[in-house]
Amino acid sequence: MLGRIARAVGQWAAQFWADLKAGTDAGLLGVLRFLGLLYGPIDARLPIDQAFRKALRYRLAPHVGWRHALGGVAYLLFVFLVATGVLLSVHYRPSVQEAYPSIQHIVSDVPLGWLVRNLHVWTANLIVIAVLAHMGRVFFDTAYRPPRETSWLIGVLLLVLVLAFGMTGYLLPWDQGAYWTTTEALNAVAQIPLVGGLAVGLLRGDPIVSGATLSRFFAIHVIVLPWLALVLLVFHFAIVRRHGVAPPMRGGGTLPPADPSTGRVFFPNHLLRSFMVTVVVCAVALTVSILWPRPVGDPANPATLPRAILSTWIVVDVSRGLTHYLGAWGFAGLTLLGLGLAFVPLFDRGDEPSLRRRRAVTALGVLFFVGFVGAWIAGRQLQGVPPAASLVPQSVGEPMPAAPAGAALPQLGPHTPRPAPDTTRSQRSPR
Repeated sequence: MLGRIARAVGQWAAQFWADLKAGTDAGLLGVLRFLGLLYGPIDARLPIDQAFRKALRYRLAPHVGWRHALGGVAYLLFVFLVATGVLLSVHYRPSVQEAYPSIQHIVSDVPLGWLVRNLHVWTANLIVIAVLAHMGRVFFDTAYRPPRETSWLIGVLLLVLVLAFGMTGYLLPWDQGAYWTTTEALNAVAQIPLVGGLAVGLLRGDPIVSGATLSRFFAIHVIVLPWLALVLLVFHFAIVRRHGVAPPMRGGGTLPPADPSTGRVFFPNHLLRSFMVTVVVCAVALTVSILWPRPVGDPANPATLPRAILSTWIVVDVSRGLTHYLGAWGFAGLTLLGLGLAFVPLFDRGDEPSLRRRRAVTALGVLFFVGFVGAWIAGRQLQGVPPAASLVPQSVGEPMPAAPAGAALPQLGPHTPRPAPDTTRSQRSPR
């Protein structure tokens, strides 16, 4: 009796599984391609299980190695940013009165909130390094040449989006470091001729950085930029999958595409390599987040300059280095170099592989990457330098409220960054 029931259940399950495969469009496997778990084309004419096995057997070119995983690292870090950002937004409150206390609540009250916040902060640094390294590999491999010009241009736009994510997110903790760093950067951008004042007016929304600025930055950070990033990523991945990995440059030009039968099978070779890189990236992000947490500074106060600015984002150091030594021209120069990189495929369309014979293009790339690193090093030397006193407005009203008067700070765990003391205590009336 039990045997007949078991056979009946087995036949039913087998028939259900066969019907499910027959009725499911193989195009759904495109989601796995987007996530990087499949690389080969999806044969939509086959049942989904056969299409999946065929995609796994796809062969990559023999020259594809570890350095080609840099793009995947940047994408993985972006996934980290989205995941941790969603978790933080559950408890964050984007208003002048509640932003700073909500950060204190996250690092002190929420289980593992301090770790999620530090992962978000450190991932924002690591993704800048990963994107620049990936762009450098593509640039010096001349993988931006036809037919991959569009892919290169979208990659430059994605770098701009990464920087915009960091810029808008940096203000959200609403502490002194975030407030005055943003003020310093916006004032420098405002000095750029023609477009600077208009851009800062749209971003700031007030004569000074205020609640209007915080609301705009939050909306851009969690609504506008994620949608733009999703569109560009889908487009970028589709183009990369269509044209494949660019063949290496040798001798008199580009080598012809490799014979598909001689390449390396995607599964398990390249997928295992991607998995190993994922484990390493996760380990690095967790380690630096635990060992070097981002401190919670004093609450933002537009009437008081901090004694020093402790930078927690690479691009803040770049920004401070450029503005301190070059002023608005530093921003403008780095922006022009970035635009030059974006339009390199319009001019460098030959087959010459030697960097020495492509002096103008090589100089442009070296100036951009070396300039970025140089500005970062220069900015790191300004860690103890306070912002300029001229940034304080001539007339500022009452300081922006930071935390409710009398609010007791919660107990802190052993790994939790200690919040700044409640600076409103000195303003209370005696009991």
